[in-house]
Amino acid sequence: MGILSSLFTGVSGLNANGNALSVVGNNIANISTVGFKSSRSVFADLVSSSLGGAGGAIQTGLGVALNGVQGDFSQGSLSTTSNSLDLAIDGNGFYVLRDAAGAAYYSRAGQFHLDSQNRIVDPSGFFLQGYQVDASGLTTANISGVTLPTTTAPPNPTSTVDIGANLNSQSTSGTFSLTDPAGTAQFSTSLTVYDSVGNSHLLTTYFTKTSANTWTYNIVGSSNEIVTGNYNAANINTSNGIVRLASGSLTFTTSGALDTESVVTSYDSGTAGGTAGSTVGQSQIDFVGATPNQAITFNFGTSVTTDGGAGMNLTTQFGAASGLVQQSQNGFGAGALQTFSVETNGMVNGRFSNGQVRPLAQLALARFPDPLGLVRTGKNTFAESGTSGQPLIGAATSAGLGRVLSNTLELSNVDLGEQFIDMIAAQRGFQANSRVITTSDEVLQELVNLKR
Repeated sequence: MGILSSLFTGVSGLNANGNALSVVGNNIANISTVGFKSSRSVFADLVSSSLGGAGGAIQTGLGVALNGVQGDFSQGSLSTTSNSLDLAIDGNGFYVLRDAAGAAYYSRAGQFHLDSQNRIVDPSGFFLQGYQVDASGLTTANISGVTLPTTTAPPNPTSTVDIGANLNSQSTSGTFSLTDPAGTAQFSTSLTVYDSVGNSHLLTTYFTKTSANTWTYNIVGSSNEIVTGNYNAANINTSNGIVRLASGSLTFTTSGALDTESVVTSYDSGTAGGTAGSTVGQSQIDFVGATPNQAITFNFGTSVTTDGGAGMNLTTQFGAASGLVQQSQNGFGAGALQTFSVETNGMVNGRFSNGQVRPLAQLALARFPDPLGLVRTGKNTFAESGTSGQPLIGAATSAGLGRVLSNTLELSNVDLGEQFIDMIAAQRGFQANSRVITTSDEVLQELVNLKR
């Protein structure tokens, strides 16, 4: 049995080293495969044959077998690209993918693109999974295929206007007239606002000093854009094509701080004198084709008496020339998606033609209790198994899942030098085991010749 067993021992060595050479060859073949994780052969000796002795102390081995192929999930090198959907994971997570039938796969290869329906897919057409974000910025509880919107983002009507200016304390007093607004105001500033359907409207605020430390402001718009039927003729200048929409007054302390703000008088009541509102700074405006009585609050600062502030953060009255310091409003028109970017937490942010940036989706990542138990399914994907355990799925940067790097790809983690060493070892092992077989054959030949 001893001589014959050496033949089988040699054959087991040939098989094991041949399989090891296949593993090395597969690693080298995938040295340029994005996200590829190399493998290594794990050998184990076969059960030994006992030749006697106390407690079976005299044993001879029966060879070797490939006990397993173990994956190496160490981080691969990172390479930058010009494609925002080239994504690399810096950490232990996997991308979650689903095919058309809904079967789940996991991958480290981040070569994604948009398909004809604006879904993010990999080169095999598998759908990248994540959490969709609604218009209010809230993410869904369950993951699904990430789809970027193709519709126009809705507008946001202006509800607040902030005006910061200095009004010259040395200005002479006067009275504002709608027939000559520029000539009866010491300072004016214009700003574009938006109605409920996203149309833009240019509003001009005229400031007129009426007495020491007291100013009035009158907000004027184009009569072509306002529902003039709701306004008294006294507040419409047909020759200039303008409508007075609202007015109010500001007072200042002797040190130039904004002291008090009156309630706003809105002129959409149809009466010449308008109707004073109950909210400081808030006006009601009727834009053509939009929701009527759009409330816009004009904020001139945190006044000392009215608001309990310092009165210095926006509009002031100093002995310098009147001029605009800053102004802003919170509305915007409708916008189409132009570009998008992916943040390290997996959030996909869209930039729209109206200048707005808002989140669209957040990518999901998965990690496993034992990634070595994952089953390779081809196309740079893995599937869970009983050995790997069930995946923990969440947003990037949470629960140890790693971060997502846009414009970056994770390269294969194959070490070519190490593979060449393993290849030489497998070749030499195969060569040596073949010598065991030829030597055993020669011994058997000698036994046959003993008969002659």
